[in-house]
Amino acid sequence: MRTTIRLDDDLLREAKRAAMDSGQTLTALIESALRERLARRKQPQKRERIKLITAPGGGLLPGVDLSNNAAVRDLMDEEDLPHGPFHG
Repeated sequence: MRTTIRLDDDLLREAKRAAMDSGQTLTALIESALRERLARRKQPQKRERIKLITAPGGGLLPGVDLSNNAAVRDLMDEEDLPHGPFHG
């Protein structure tokens, strides 16, 4: 396919020089660079590891299911919970 793109003059000169130095056409150099850039985009990005700060206490109370928000709210509203993270 044929297309027209606008490049900065200095960038175009540098690209032509790099293509000539490597023995390839300007088109081949641009295609290669574009393929490389697009392939990098598909790779998962490395993320900074996050350290969670937790409170002591041995974990969840028996019967607590963190995937059920309504049940957690109900447990938090109960007055007979032992002293723990929800009650002083």
